[in-house]
Amino acid sequence: MVQRGRGLGARMAVEDPVGVAELVYGCVRWDWRWDDLDQRGVYLARLVRDLGLPLGPVVEGLAGDEQRRERAARVLGLLALSGSGEAREALRGYAQEEEQWEVKTKPRRPKALAGETNARLLELLADPEESEERRVAALDVLDDRGPEPGVIPLVSSLGTVGGTSALWPLIGVVEKLGAGAVPAAREWVRGEKAWLRALGYRVLIEHGEVEDVPVLVARLERDWVAKRWCGPVLTARGLTRFGAEARGAASLLRRFWLWTPHSYERAGYLEALAAIEPAGLDGIYVECLWDCEEAARLMGVERAPDQPEVRERLVYLRDDEMETAEVRAAARERLAALTKQG
Repeated sequence: MVQRGRGLGARMAVEDPVGVAELVYGCVRWDWRWDDLDQRGVYLARLVRDLGLPLGPVVEGLAGDEQRRERAARVLGLLALSGSGEAREALRGYAQEEEQWEVKTKPRRPKALAGETNARLLELLADPEESEERRVAALDVLDDRGPEPGVIPLVSSLGTVGGTSALWPLIGVVEKLGAGAVPAAREWVRGEKAWLRALGYRVLIEHGEVEDVPVLVARLERDWVAKRWCGPVLTARGLTRFGAEARGAASLLRRFWLWTPHSYERAGYLEALAAIEPAGLDGIYVECLWDCEEAARLMGVERAPDQPEVRERLVYLRDDEMETAEVRAAARERLAALTKQG
């Protein structure tokens, strides 16, 4: 749980500071994040500070490879911000290298097919003899224009030569169609081409109707079985707008929230649960007050039930200089509201 930045992991760590020390140091030495979007800096710096751990093993990271140096510097920088003279001294001689890029302004060349009408571009896309390069160029021009429904019958033929993905401008072209692509998307998700199915689900997630809920829940279930950790939150967010009508996804959403190693997605699953089946989430909101992700902490600040432990943590978040300005402001506002209530 500490490796994944779970609030419960931070709370349990307090019970055994000595025993958990190597785990905390290990999370600074090695990057256990599932994705670069996952946040850990504030979480780990707080563990070091709140558990009273010696800074030596963290400082050693400044002599490691580039990624380890960055992790150590991030933790030490936050500790220095919160008043640690030792962390400040360790960073005194450390300067993160910063590449300087020379930016030269060049006039944009007009796109090769920019002068063609939509009708001509659709003819080009429908021609199996046209090269992939020309088809990409045609889609690129259509992507600069308004919705073009005429592309819908052609979508299934607009994959790369190897058939592994869509021609890159196609996603933008289809997105512009909005709800107009839903009927076709219902067919695409039943197709054999993985990229076409993915495009269909993308449309249904954004614009599908209640009748599409079972299809989206089934997709979420397949992601769970495959332990696919990057991306299912998009389906969860799509289900959020259906509220209780998507209750069939509730158990899956709870499982994803509990087990995903991808901390960035946790708040999305919780937001979906709150809209679909909000009962029984109070304990999760409390745990969020210790979560590594800012979005999760914000949810905890706004929704955790009023109890002494919660008020104490709100004060902590309000006053902690490591915390983001948004979370500190939200904690201040929630505390003021609770004070008025008595």
